[in-house]
Amino acid sequence: MKEAKANEEADKKEKETIEKVNAADSMIFQTEKQLKEFGDKLSEGNKTAIEGALTELRAAHGTRDLAAIDASMEKINTAWQAASQEIYNAQQADGGAQGPAAGGAAESTSAEENVTDVNFEEVK
Repeated sequence: MKEAKANEEADKKEKETIEKVNAADSMIFQTEKQLKEFGDKLSEGNKTAIEGALTELRAAHGTRDLAAIDASMEKINTAWQAASQEIYNAQQADGGAQGPAAGGAAESTSAEENVTDVNFEEVK
C-alpha cells in the first residue's frame, strides 16, 4: 500500500505522457490521411502550414516532449481550421458545377418508378 502511494505521482505522470503520445500518434495518422484526401483542394500556403506543423509533431512525438506535442497539435488544429473553409468552398463549387447529388437523386427516382405494390396478409 505504501509503495503504491509512493509511486502514485510517477504513475500519474507516465499515464499523462502515454495519453499525449497516443493522441499525437492519432493526430499524425489523421493529418496524413486528410492531406491525401483533401490535398488537391488546398492552396499551397495552407498545405505548407499543415505539413510544417505535421513535421514538428512527428519530431515531438519521437522525443516524447509533451510541451512540444501540445504546441504542435495546436498548430495543426489552427492550420486545419484555416484550411477547412477552403475545402468546404471547393466542395461547394464542385457540387454546384457537377451536381453529383442531383444525379444520384435522379437515378433513385427512376429506380423508385419500377416499384410494384404487393398485397400481404399479417399473420398473428
